[in-house]
Amino acid sequence: MSLSKIDLNLLVYLDVLLVRTSDGMQPTERALALQPEVRDVLSRVEHFVQPVRDFNPRESSEVYRVMCSDYAEVTLLPELLGVLRAEAPLITLDVLTPSDVDFHDVEHGKVALVINRFDELPASFHSTVLWRDGFACLVPNSIAQQGKFDLPTYLAARHVWVSKTGMGVGVGMDPADVQRLGWVDEAVAASGEQRNIAVFTRHYLVAMQHAARQDLIATVPSRAAQLASEQPSLEILPPPFKIPPIDLTMAWSPLLHQNPGHRWLRQQFRAVAAKAAEGPRSS
Repeated sequence: MSLSKIDLNLLVYLDVLLVRTSDGMQPTERALALQPEVRDVLSRVEHFVQPVRDFNPRESSEVYRVMCSDYAEVTLLPELLGVLRAEAPLITLDVLTPSDVDFHDVEHGKVALVINRFDELPASFHSTVLWRDGFACLVPNSIAQQGKFDLPTYLAARHVWVSKTGMGVGVGMDPADVQRLGWVDEAVAASGEQRNIAVFTRHYLVAMQHAARQDLIATVPSRAAQLASEQPSLEILPPPFKIPPIDLTMAWSPLLHQNPGHRWLRQQFRAVAAKAAEGPRSS
């Protein structure tokens, strides 16, 4: 049986995109460059082939897997759960940590969405900024009551470092590696100084506990700091130096972009975040 001209063209095109290796067929650089366009096409196809039906949140019993840092979880999810209880009582959220998920899980639609601060995201992902947040210092009373909270006072204290950016399994930290320590330490380094970090953690609530019990300063996003507003052993003070704000971003797979249930859930996250952004906070 002879191949048609179209068949031959298709084989030539596939040969440009895939090459045979000892590990099987592997994508070429051209194929990798085309990934965003291909995923966009798949998203459109998914939109046309999925069953045409209205989404009724009150009747839906879907389980949505959501990845977020504990900063996002404690500042955003309580209000969202109130919305779900009122409008979608049968829906369940399965909340994952950043270490539970990688970019492939998002790409393949294994999680509904991810919420965190991301240094970068694949070009094919859809994303939106939920809010921009400044920083505040949780300062033990033993330090705050010494007088003016200035940069020398800040640097003379010991600190708890906290961050969990992006997603994936974390690695160990080096106090001397300022480039990997993140935005707070980069801001300190701009003054030619360095923090005395006593403990590294990836959990914001744990950092607050360390600050309260171990006489450590925790420099955290302002919305997270407000959770300690009733902690008698701490004061919430503005940092004595300028720290660039951070964006809390929500991202999701193009494969889920047109799904009516997922679209509804993303709309609820946006609405809750917009409502929270209207409230007062430190900067």
